[in-house]
Amino acid sequence: MDIAFLLNGETVALTGVEPTVTLLDWLREERGLTGTKEGCNEGDCGACSVIVTDARGARALNACILFLPQLDGKAVRTVEGIAGPEGQMHPVQAAMVAHHGSQCGFCTPGFVVTMAAAHLNGAQDFDDQLAGNLCRCTGYAPIVRAAEAAAEQPVPDWMRERQAPAANTQTFSPRSGDDLAEIYAAHPDATLIAGATDVGLWVTKELRKVAPVIFLDGCDDLRGVETRDDMIRIGAMTDMNALREAMTPLHPSYAELIRRYGSVQVRGAATVGGNIANGSPIGDNAPALIALGATLVLRRGDVRRRMALEDFFLEYGKQDRGPGEFVEAVEVPRQADRLRCYKLSKRFDQDISAVCGCFVVRLEGNVVREARIAFGGLAGVPKRASHVEKTLTGRAWDPERVADAMPAFEQDFAPLSDMRASASYRLETAKAMLERYLAEDRGVLTSVLEVRA
Repeated sequence: MDIAFLLNGETVALTGVEPTVTLLDWLREERGLTGTKEGCNEGDCGACSVIVTDARGARALNACILFLPQLDGKAVRTVEGIAGPEGQMHPVQAAMVAHHGSQCGFCTPGFVVTMAAAHLNGAQDFDDQLAGNLCRCTGYAPIVRAAEAAAEQPVPDWMRERQAPAANTQTFSPRSGDDLAEIYAAHPDATLIAGATDVGLWVTKELRKVAPVIFLDGCDDLRGVETRDDMIRIGAMTDMNALREAMTPLHPSYAELIRRYGSVQVRGAATVGGNIANGSPIGDNAPALIALGATLVLRRGDVRRRMALEDFFLEYGKQDRGPGEFVEAVEVPRQADRLRCYKLSKRFDQDISAVCGCFVVRLEGNVVREARIAFGGLAGVPKRASHVEKTLTGRAWDPERVADAMPAFEQDFAPLSDMRASASYRLETAKAMLERYLAEDRGVLTSVLEVRA
């Protein structure tokens, strides 16, 4: 494949690029830019962070699971490019020195890059911005203090990035949804790569040879959230940061779930369509969207079909998607916000769920008119608690009736035990989540981040 992009302000044009060469490997092995570190090699530790700029703006991404062809027509800035052309220190670099933000230094380049991206974008939610960067020496307090100090300084001129013209010569790099439909119908055996937050691990961890591939970065018409009077339409290529922003005023509990399940680096790459098409039984998006009554839009060529999202997941590793058919969009009915999402994981931020439960219970007076309850982590697919829903519907919304619904969980789910949780713990937690939803609905504060006497 032929690609062109900017690297630290200078144009790079490459021919014959192997599709699944990661940016991290290319930077270190071909360019000698070893400031970008390999830590986990799966997008968890942030040591490989780089800044990528395109029409959507600048964002920190994980170079270890970012394939070179995804950079076509974009600009990349590594830690070596954070300082100015005359060696001037970036404000975050100076602040890290002043506030003693580094010890062993291995993680420091990634922190500096992520902080520089946040500084460029004016983001000051520092705990969230830095949650995807792990430090095992210094501790986060001096690093956060450095970020706070740097926030008062202006953005250096050299950080105002332009873009390179795309090479645009690849057969397998469509520039629109129509292009994708045509190419994928002709090559249904190809692997679609959107953000590569999952496929990247196939290469770095499983050492799989993935070919042929179709890169979706150029399909800008598949991005974005459109809020209409009757629905919210989410394009398949919408990244999770954009979805979180759109959902914050509409369904804030869903937005908080999105914040927790991935770092800014992961959320800036991961897409809604990729998360759904992957079909993971522990993917956190699906339970929330199912609880909201989402409809999935699939496309093959010029033919589109719609289905309830829960019907897409057939069994573990199997979805209702034919050859050459791809996720085009998700449509969510506009509704008063009754959604609550609860995530149980060993680590609060950026961890895989043991159980994710999402609830929408609608009332007439104090009687349950409709219940939509969906879980991840309790079955081989994201799944509704249909027996629990049936037990609740038409009955009073109170602790006694909720207690009556608890035995129905065993009818809906037979979870497995694994390293994250035992089967019995998963079921007890799912039941507790329903009790928590009722308690919150009755005005009881249940935040796990608040400690009260």
